[in-house]
Amino acid sequence: MKKHLNTLFVTTQGAYLAKDGETVAVRIEREVKLRIPVHTLDSIVCFGNVGCSPFLMGFCAERDVALSFLTENGRFLARVVGPVSGNVLLRREQYRRADDMHFSAEVARACLTGKVANCRSVLQRGMRDHGERLADVSAVQFAIDRLSASLRRLQSNLDLDAIRGVEGDAAHVYFSVFDSLIIRNKQDFFFRQRSRRPPLDRVNCLLSFLYTLVMHDVRSALEGTGLDPAVGYLHRDRPGRPGLALDMMEEFRPMADRLALSLVNLGQLQRKDFILSDGGGVRMKDDARKTLLVAYQKRKQDIMRHPFLQEKMEVGLFFHVQALLFSRFLRGDLDGYPPVIWR
Repeated sequence: MKKHLNTLFVTTQGAYLAKDGETVAVRIEREVKLRIPVHTLDSIVCFGNVGCSPFLMGFCAERDVALSFLTENGRFLARVVGPVSGNVLLRREQYRRADDMHFSAEVARACLTGKVANCRSVLQRGMRDHGERLADVSAVQFAIDRLSASLRRLQSNLDLDAIRGVEGDAAHVYFSVFDSLIIRNKQDFFFRQRSRRPPLDRVNCLLSFLYTLVMHDVRSALEGTGLDPAVGYLHRDRPGRPGLALDMMEEFRPMADRLALSLVNLGQLQRKDFILSDGGGVRMKDDARKTLLVAYQKRKQDIMRHPFLQEKMEVGLFFHVQALLFSRFLRGDLDGYPPVIWR
């Protein structure tokens, strides 16, 4: 199993990363502010105007440390990785199975079962934690019942398009009551509908940023296992789209939703932490991004029991475990892909 190491997030604009012996040196205005031994890193993520020396790029590639570049708002730009690892037979099986629509529907059903079940858990937890403080308890309970019905439909013998239809309906139901789970600073933090590129409110800004972080971790886990992140089953081939990473992150999206709700409801983020642009988009200030990144890293260090393996491990390891389980499924060692279902 791949060891779960740390991700270095660099958000300071104008920072420059360079190789310094066996360490990664972070320079700001030509002064070294931080040195980190490369063996302690799993990946480096740079946001906005952050430079990197070609020698460090090569060094990271040699040491299997993925280096990603994103815009200041969290939109993916590029990724530097070393030579492709993994068994070529595994990738060939992945490609062959992607042409099998029945198999693709089976994978989609498993991934979306995890997503819908975890969305239901987010709503159920909101009911347990906040009870009568929720804006509309009856609507939330109705949504929980509708998601339960969606889970039952997913167990039917549906083709890929029908499965997508169930997921679309479930997502609509879930997000229709998401605003009810926000119980603090409602005048500043509200949710009407999902918006992206750009996010049009503070909650959507949080969700988009967190989904980018989850995507980074899922993609890294797939590449580390030897799978091709671009060839998916629910998300079909499209140039520049990491289809398999999008498939496998579905079950982890509610984890990001729960973290966003916690940051808002605990008052860790405020109105002043966001900037409204002239075009109507919303972005986070630098300090807010740091708060979110610290919270995300802490969440990944939480210890939980993996529902399939029944072993306790850090949440951050779940990404790699799921990639390994999917590889076993492709090889025929498992009868089906077991998604993570949170409690």
